[in-house]
Amino acid sequence: MIIETNEPNQAINSQASKIEQFLEQVNNHSFPQDQKQRAKERLETMLLEGLNSGDATDMTTQDWEDIRQAVRERISKRQDTV
Repeated sequence: MIIETNEPNQAINSQASKIEQFLEQVNNHSFPQDQKQRAKERLETMLLEGLNSGDATDMTTQDWEDIRQAVRERISKRQDTV
């Protein structure tokens, strides 16, 4: 999702609010507590990696193709284990 704003902090706060809403939804489901904790830690790690990864760049056609290929490989691996 792209948020257009002249205020970077406003965009970050908007995304943080959506993340908090998501985490509340996860907490309201009957997942085991340790599973919830691991998911929260993983999400926090990914968010921090994203924030610390440098300036945003435009996605290229190659970027999208790389993503598609990675998804195809994951699907193939899952089908091989079934």
